[in-house]
Amino acid sequence: MSKMSFAKLASDKIAKQVILALIVLAIGIPLNYYMYALVQQKDATADTGIVSAGNELALLKEKKHDHSEEVSHDDGEKKETALEHAGKHADPTYICPMHPEIVTKDSEATCPICGMDLVVMENLGEADIVQLSSTVINALGVRTAPVKRRNIYRRINSVGYVSIDEKNIRRVVLRTDAWIEELAVKSEGERVKQGDLLFRVYAPRLVNAQEEYVQAIELDNGDGLLISASESRLRALGVSLEQINSLRNSKKVEQLISVYAPQDGVITELNIREGDFVPPSKSIVSIVDLSSVWLQADIFESQVDWVKEGQSAEAKLAFMPDKIWEGSVEFVAPSLDPKTRSIKARLRFDNPDELLKPNMYANVTIFAQPKRRVLTVPREAVIRTGDQSRVIVAQGEGKFKPVIIHTGIETDSKIEIVGGLDEGQEVVVSSQFLIDSESSMKAALARMAGG
Repeated sequence: MSKMSFAKLASDKIAKQVILALIVLAIGIPLNYYMYALVQQKDATADTGIVSAGNELALLKEKKHDHSEEVSHDDGEKKETALEHAGKHADPTYICPMHPEIVTKDSEATCPICGMDLVVMENLGEADIVQLSSTVINALGVRTAPVKRRNIYRRINSVGYVSIDEKNIRRVVLRTDAWIEELAVKSEGERVKQGDLLFRVYAPRLVNAQEEYVQAIELDNGDGLLISASESRLRALGVSLEQINSLRNSKKVEQLISVYAPQDGVITELNIREGDFVPPSKSIVSIVDLSSVWLQADIFESQVDWVKEGQSAEAKLAFMPDKIWEGSVEFVAPSLDPKTRSIKARLRFDNPDELLKPNMYANVTIFAQPKRRVLTVPREAVIRTGDQSRVIVAQGEGKFKPVIIHTGIETDSKIEIVGGLDEGQEVVVSSQFLIDSESSMKAALARMAGG
């Protein structure tokens, strides 16, 4: 071989070796860098103590994948799923009862937000049950109340105003022409007792009737017909039986006839003065007994069929907010007001101290027909959402579970339970919203774990 051919062959061999070395370097350097980064990331994950709920679920899924086949026992016990088997071998996870987004593997850690001790995350298989320690229950102030059977009333809340009981109004009128000679009451608002003198009148017909009565007594032949006819005329003119008996005994005709108060009460109208001429059609005095009053309340059209006569009622007034007056429905108007779309219900209240004054405004509560022996829970125990109502049921040993319920009649403090609960169960009446939030979070984690 010539010297030139040998040199060319040697240069070609060197070139091939150089090219091969470059290819090895081009593949090896990036691969080595990638492996180094992967190792670093794995070490960092192993060193940290706090992981998110999503990472925890990812670990459970990975273990579920590694144990995809069911594990059976030789002694014939029930087979367990891969997820249950993975949960037995997984390290316990700790979570904050108040902030479920705080999840850690460190049993000594506390919540960085509220400082509470972390508790072990429960098995996601009981996603709707919340387990709380006695310390947490005391810290949250959890209180419960029993589901009990009670008689509850449908309540109608309204407003109204006090008015005079028209059954207690007495008007004094004369049955003949007369002149007011003496006036014993001087102004409206004066209080009178039954039998008190109101005024004295001069009435020619009353004088003539008295004279005829006296003559009939003197001319009586024993049959008493004249006396009876004269007495009837006096009674028709408004003379009382006591005045007739006094005239029979004295046989003295009175020129001025006295008019007395027919009942106890307050003078609300006084339409005369001394010297006035009074025709028979004119109302002279009105006397109102305020020992009982009416309260006129407006009832909405949708509640008309709830209100019946005889139902009990309560009233509160602004000047005595702590006092409750008790009364009853006396009358329900037969027609609806076309403007307000409501009806008037007339309530009657005893008023012995006359604290209720006409035209006072009042808040009224009418108790409709009761529903007897129905299941009830305290009103504050019910959690309302857009499409359902639920309560938190205490199951004992620190376990709480949300339960969907169906409600009926509601009062100020109680709610009827139509379905979802049984008598004797305990429902949470304070801090139930916190427990419900924890239950919702656990249910969401369970759904993610099963996805």
